[in-house]
Amino acid sequence: QPKILFLDEPTVGLDPQTRRRLWEIIRDLNRQGMTILLTTHYMEEVEFLCDRYGAGKPGRIGIMDSGKLIELGTFEQLRHQHGEGLLIKQLSERFEYKFFPTLELASGYLESLPDKTGVMVRPSNLEDIFVELTGRQLD
Repeated sequence: QPKILFLDEPTVGLDPQTRRRLWEIIRDLNRQGMTILLTTHYMEEVEFLCDRYGAGKPGRIGIMDSGKLIELGTFEQLRHQHGEGLLIKQLSERFEYKFFPTLELASGYLESLPDKTGVMVRPSNLEDIFVELTGRQLD
């Protein structure tokens, strides 16, 4: 059995059930001690596969921009570094995003606003961090 498996966009074009079954297979292989190197544009896939499902430790996530590695860490390390709470404010036809160290601080800030119209707070996710680091949306 190989010790490392390279997967390049393995779930592109798959229906949701097949995609989730492949995720389970990947997780099982990793639990058996296989190292998985996966490239994908699906941030929720990265969060699911790299967050706490490694063989005893979380998987590391590398964020690349224009072919260069710009960030490396576990999902929790990336969230801790960039902010675990996110305030989103709708401004006519665009959104403004503000990261906070914790969700509680983001919620406290929201509560202090006199006008909460078009404003919400939620936990940050990997896509938020990607957009913050690269300055653009996912394609």
